[in-house]
Amino acid sequence: MFFTFALIGSTASGKSAIAHKLALKYDLVILSLDSLCVYKQINIASAKPSKKDMKEVKYFGIDLIDVDEKFNVSLFFEEYERAKLFAKAKNKALLIVGGSSFYLKSLMQGLSEYVKDIECTLNNDELYELVKRVDKNAKIEKNDIYRLKKWYSIYKTSGEIPSVFLAKTLKKPPIDKLEIFYLNLDKEKIIKNIALRTANMLDIGLINEAKELFLRYDERLKPLNSIGLKECKDFLDNKISRKELEILINTHTAQLAKRQRTFNKKFTSTKLNENAFEVLDEWLKNKLKVK
Repeated sequence: MFFTFALIGSTASGKSAIAHKLALKYDLVILSLDSLCVYKQINIASAKPSKKDMKEVKYFGIDLIDVDEKFNVSLFFEEYERAKLFAKAKNKALLIVGGSSFYLKSLMQGLSEYVKDIECTLNNDELYELVKRVDKNAKIEKNDIYRLKKWYSIYKTSGEIPSVFLAKTLKKPPIDKLEIFYLNLDKEKIIKNIALRTANMLDIGLINEAKELFLRYDERLKPLNSIGLKECKDFLDNKISRKELEILINTHTAQLAKRQRTFNKKFTSTKLNENAFEVLDEWLKNKLKVK
């Protein structure tokens, strides 16, 4: 029986483990909603599903491109369509799971015309002031460098106010209705989980993974500036100690989790806590009419 539903939550909330367990029990297809898992060479820093997991369950959104290739929302749309077609053909349910909820929001709101990135010589403050002066409807935070630069590319390429351009070129969304479950654990629990995950990543070779990546690729690449890798770069350059490395990864991951919690509040969803698996298990049992 084909249908699509989503499980979102902040990093280290345990959503991926719950999704995999459900997929095993109910033969689900999983679409990863994670901006780092798409890169073939980033395994530990992305907390990517293991090879064993990917043999047990059909995953989409994993190992799509190399680190020096660019990933964008339109490519995620294409991967969603592949996952949907596969699930439909196999008569299975599709579970979208991950922490990069911006992609999910885009699937539900539609995608505007793609504009190629162009170089911006303005610093962050100058760019933010330009946005505020030109585009009163743009809702971009000052520290959101990626979206500020995307705004600039649209502004210079189209010659229009970006918010107007985006609204005018908006296409019909691939998903109009979606059941969303939000794994909303206590902040203290998330912080404990983050510490455990960071320690495990370091134990299984995060520093070596980072070293190989920085030897092979330009350190300015966006994925290499993600949490876990950028701190390892400072450690490898002898700028911080091993203890400081772990503390910084924990701190930056906790800050990310806070931003994700704020973003996830925008969705209409069913909130879950520690008993998330049991709730979803019962919901799927009824949905699939399993005795």
